[in-house]
Amino acid sequence: MSNRIREKVDICVVGAGHAGCEAALACARLGLKTVIFTVSVDSIALMPCNPNIGGTSKGHLVREVDALGGQMGKIIDKTFIQSKMLNISKGPAVHSLRAQADKAEYSREMRRTLEDQDNLMIKQGEVTDILTLEDIAHLDENNDVMPYEQTSDKPKAGGVRIYTGAIYECKAVILATGTYLNARCLCGEAITYTGPNGLQAATHLSDSLKKLGIGLRRFKTGTPARMDGRSLDYSRMQEQKGDERVIPFSYSTDPEDVQIDQVSCYLTYTNEETHDIIRANLDRSPIYAGVIEGTGPRYCPSIEDKVVKFPDKDRHQVFIEPEGLGTNEMYVGGMSSSLPEDVQLAMYRTVPGMENCRIVKNAYAIEYDCIDANCLYASLEFKNIEGLYAAGQFNGSSGYEEAAAQGIMAGINASRKVLGKDPIILDRSQGYIGVLIDDLVTKESREPYRMMTARAEYRLLLRQDNADIRLRPVGHDAGLVSDEEYEALINKKKLIDSEIERLHSTYIGTSKTVSDYLISRGSTPLKSGATLAEVLCRPEIDYLSMVKIDPDRPNLRYDIIKQVEIEIKYEGYISRQNKQVEQFKKTEGKLIPRETDYDDIKSLRTEARQKLKQLRPENVGQASRISGVSPADISVLLVYLGQHAR
Repeated sequence: MSNRIREKVDICVVGAGHAGCEAALACARLGLKTVIFTVSVDSIALMPCNPNIGGTSKGHLVREVDALGGQMGKIIDKTFIQSKMLNISKGPAVHSLRAQADKAEYSREMRRTLEDQDNLMIKQGEVTDILTLEDIAHLDENNDVMPYEQTSDKPKAGGVRIYTGAIYECKAVILATGTYLNARCLCGEAITYTGPNGLQAATHLSDSLKKLGIGLRRFKTGTPARMDGRSLDYSRMQEQKGDERVIPFSYSTDPEDVQIDQVSCYLTYTNEETHDIIRANLDRSPIYAGVIEGTGPRYCPSIEDKVVKFPDKDRHQVFIEPEGLGTNEMYVGGMSSSLPEDVQLAMYRTVPGMENCRIVKNAYAIEYDCIDANCLYASLEFKNIEGLYAAGQFNGSSGYEEAAAQGIMAGINASRKVLGKDPIILDRSQGYIGVLIDDLVTKESREPYRMMTARAEYRLLLRQDNADIRLRPVGHDAGLVSDEEYEALINKKKLIDSEIERLHSTYIGTSKTVSDYLISRGSTPLKSGATLAEVLCRPEIDYLSMVKIDPDRPNLRYDIIKQVEIEIKYEGYISRQNKQVEQFKKTEGKLIPRETDYDDIKSLRTEARQKLKQLRPENVGQASRISGVSPADISVLLVYLGQHAR
């Protein structure tokens, strides 16, 4: 389509979901003229599925995005309606913050942030083509690409075309299309070719990507029905309240600002009657009728999948969660489905408290185009197209938090590319973001990827409570964390180190005060002197209660106290993991030149050679994590690299 409008910017971001918002904000805050495209401004930071941010391992990602200078944590702190720290009965490595959001207000607040950001322009319009620099050089006066012979071996992103025909020239492009690319929604026999929530799908860009040699695949996800809250009987459900003392997601949020009156969620369960209805109608489910082509998420299955794959379970949890303060809609967590509307209503009405429920929005499954992220470098740049980056569900991941984490890294690295700087790569020992991206770009994933604490080898070091200590310096180096925020971190670390040193060097005796305190805590009295740190190591002892035997202690903030307590109680385990990280760093530091000819390494097994040629790992550690590359292959590769270096 011809159009004579042609604008020049530094970076184009395609998609304004959680990945696109973080990417665009990062680019603009780093001083680059940025435009973010969306099929609808109403879809900016949309939560098309669950109305919450965080959760097990996902809370870690939100904290890390915030530590790097991102926005998600700040927005949820302003718009949450309930907050809870999960897994508090377990060790600190798996504690994760989760907050129910006012979905509409979250989206509005993020949109306001984008609108107020210098260097950032929002453009409603469907991107139909990614243009290379050579394409740009061969545009005629109507913005049509004239026929030409490609001369470069490796194309370079040079701009985008939108559906009206307007051209936006740029130096880097970030693809964050979410679940909109060639999307279709399925509810039983009814199929609509739309994106989530009935919004317009992006139907043209896939063809352009294929022309660039980018392979696409189909994934699917789903969402449960939304109910009219007035039709539910909460007395038949278990009330789920938030924490008495709320901990904010963002390190920039004043803890007193998040102490609000919270709303309740509710817990109920499916039963055998529910399951019988589902089994009797499986032939009407697009998933089991063969209508759906895409692969769904293993760790967030539909209720049909749960009933079929876990036939021994006589019930499944159902969480009833408010969508916001300005609506009666309630989200039915745990019961996503693609069954027909009449079957949905019948099965939902078997659940206690939902006998008279009225559906506002039907549950549906959504299929969409995405890529195999193995075609990306760890910087999230395409290996075969310079200056083209990808983030979020387009990369085959799932979840708002995973998307935001990739978005901020794509934004940082695209900006650094434009500014002539090396990319910032977080490794697996630095953060959950490092684990997430490394898994995506090196491992074979045949289903939407979900972050879990079990995926992080060094999770005791990568706790949600110390994300600022780990990643604030990286955010400061990147230019997204201010000098004031960085100075605050330095002072915090000094206070933590000073208090740990004081506890290790302060001895207490066997006085009656000490003995009475220990007995009151269910602990054994001392037989000889001990340091305060040694006493704190006891499982039944906590820092706050120790004031009875440590009255002269400094007055410290709660977040500092928690760091001190964890560092002392888990000192041995932390030391052990630090030694493991040292070994890990050795292999990560052995870089593999990008021009390495694996066909020249004769002793490599055929499978290993094929995988290494396909994935082009950037270092030996990354190569060792590729499926099909054995320890013996790594030994051969090390010998070759040694010879090559000489």
